[in-house]
Formats: sequence, C-alpha cells, structure tokens
Amino acid sequence: MVVAYHYVAFGSGAWAGPPAEVFPAAHVPASYGWLGVQLFFMISGFVICMSCWGRGPGEFAVSRVTRLFPAYWFSVLAVALVVCLWPMADETLRSRDVAVNLTMLQSPLGVNAVDGVYWTLWVELRFYLLFALVVAGRGLTYARAVGFCVIWGFAAAVAAAVDEPLLDQVLLPEDCWYFIAGIAFYLMYRHRPNLVLWLLVTGCFLVAQHCLVAAQGRAEGHMGHRVPHWPTAVLLALFFAAMAAVALGWTRRLAHRWLTAAGALTYPLYLIHERVGWLVIRRTAGAVSPAVLLPALVAGMLATAWLVHRLVERPLAGALRRGLRRAAAEIRAASPGAPRAAAPDALQAAAAGAPQAASPGSPQDRHKITPEPFQAGGWNYGRDRR
Repeated sequence: MVVAYHYVAFGSGAWAGPPAEVFPAAHVPASYGWLGVQLFFMISGFVICMSCWGRGPGEFAVSRVTRLFPAYWFSVLAVALVVCLWPMADETLRSRDVAVNLTMLQSPLGVNAVDGVYWTLWVELRFYLLFALVVAGRGLTYARAVGFCVIWGFAAAVAAAVDEPLLDQVLLPEDCWYFIAGIAFYLMYRHRPNLVLWLLVTGCFLVAQHCLVAAQGRAEGHMGHRVPHWPTAVLLALFFAAMAAVALGWTRRLAHRWLTAAGALTYPLYLIHERVGWLVIRRTAGAVSPAVLLPALVAGMLATAWLVHRLVERPLAGALRRGLRRAAAEIRAASPGAPRAAAPDALQAAAAGAPQAASPGSPQDRHKITPEPFQAGGWNYGRDRR
C-alpha cells in the first residue's frame, strides 16, 4: 500500500506529469495507500506485546535494537550514497545530517531525513519506550497490559485537549489508538475475548476514524489532489476486522512459509523504496513506458529488500545481539546486589552465546535468552521473528 502510494499517487514530481494523468485509473486506489502505516502500527502493538511476554526490559531492548537498526543503518548509508552519486536539482544531503540519521533521532532534533518514510520510526521508538515501562519491574502481565492501554488512551485524550507539544511527543494522541488496539487484539488471542477488550478496541476505532480526517488532509497535500473520505473509514474498518480475525484464530490456516519470507522483506522494502525509487523514475520515465517501468521498479525493490535481509540484516543482527547481551551481562555483573559468584559464569555463557543454566525464579532465569514457546489460540509460538 505504501509503495503504491509513493509511486502512483504521491506528488513527487518524478513522473513526466501529474499522477492523475500518468495513472488515470490506478492513482485513485493508490491515493489511500498511506493508510498502510496505520495498519502497521496496529500490527506493531500486537507483535510487540507478544514478543515482550516472559522477557525482562533488557531482553526487550536488545530485541528492538537488533530488529530496527541493522537494516536501517544500511538503508541510510545506501540511500545517501545513491543520492550523492546521482543528485537531482532539488536533492541536498549534508554529511552531518546523514550522521544524525544513523541515530534515528533526526525527527526530534529537526534534522532533514535521508528518506521521508523514516518519520514512522520515531513514532515506533516512542511506543517502545512507553511499553518498556510496563515490562520493567515485575514484567508484563495481563492486568498490567490492560491498565497500560486504558491509562495511555485517557492520557492521550488529555494531551489532545490541552494541545501541549511535549505531551503530544510523548503520548502520540493521533497514533496511539492503533498500538492500543493491537495490544488488545493480542490479549484476546493469548487469553480470550471479553467485554473490556472489545470496549478498548471499539473505543480505539471510534477515535481513530476521527483522527484520520486530519491525516487524510495531510496526505492530500502531499498528493496534490483530493479524494473522498468514505473509503478511508471503510479501509480502517477492514483493518480492524482483519486484526479481529487474527485475534479470534480465524486465520490459523494461513500459516504458510512464504508469508514469513514475505513479511521479512517488508521492513527493508519500506526503508529503501521511496527516494531511490523516485530517482529511478525521474531518470528513466522519458524512455520507458510507465506500464513497464512501474512493475519492473517494484520487482527490483523487492529483490533489493531480499538481498538486504539476507546479506545485511540477518548477519549484522546476530552479531549485534551477541554484543548487546554480552554488554548486558557485564552491566548486571557489576551492578550492586548482583550475585558475585554466579557473575563470571553468566558472563562467559553470554559471551559464548550459550543458554544459562539457572533455577526457576533466579535473576538469570528472568533474563533467559530464548523465550519458552507457549500455546495460545491453537498456535505454538517460539522465537519472535519480528
């Protein structure tokens, strides 16, 4: 959806004419592709809640860093290199801005993003930090997850009412409803649906469909043309219905291996497709028909995403994970109150990447490297792939 929005509907100026002229039929459905971000936020709430279960804050942090940064670092450098080698008239990238982009903090620091799609990563980071508050201490429980959803929703509504920029940055009053709904859907899946969870999901839908009016206005500003609002509400309802189908176990027969492979490509595809794709379009649109160029470009981006996943993301994530776990073991061993006798063994085991033997309830057990599989809704979850 997002790729179609950026290539077919967005007013990038890459094509020889306006999208409505180049794609007279396809530009209308592609004009709603920006909603793919909202669906991703909802999926993120579901999967982050799933991946946090049985993990401490340290392991949660390691899982998020190793998931987000390897492909992101490569994409920032690759996109910057492509833009520097084949710049357009309006392309400006400064080396100091590229350096800040590697931290993923360019949005709050007011630095130009190497690629415009990176704004969503700052939203994700803030969600992770908020959810880490639930994981800290006694760990994630059913009651704590529900309480977090309720408190976050009311706090976001207050933030919207007072119009305080600091509260907006922390509480995400426009985007929090998708994360909260995703968490509620996962709690339905792990346990069972009940009235509290359905009320949470319904409330999130009602507020989200209102917030999408402003979001669509911003999207139309980027596209340069207006589209009806009712398909936006219909698509949002379909997103919630699809997540409900997952939560109720209706999609368990769709567990095909190719879906896992396709899912692995979505993040690197998202990171690399926009600016590089526009550059390719702008340099070849005059010589190649859009009907040929567009599918070839999408296929090329998918192939590139696969190469990034296999050659960069997987090996770098493994090395980064081992290094972070070794560092976490050192920090725990040197912290006041740490078990002195067990620390060297734990440090050696973490450095070697081996599981640690520990009795139930021990500090080592609370930081197990691999979460135990669990049965939920007919599925057997093992290691989180996200």
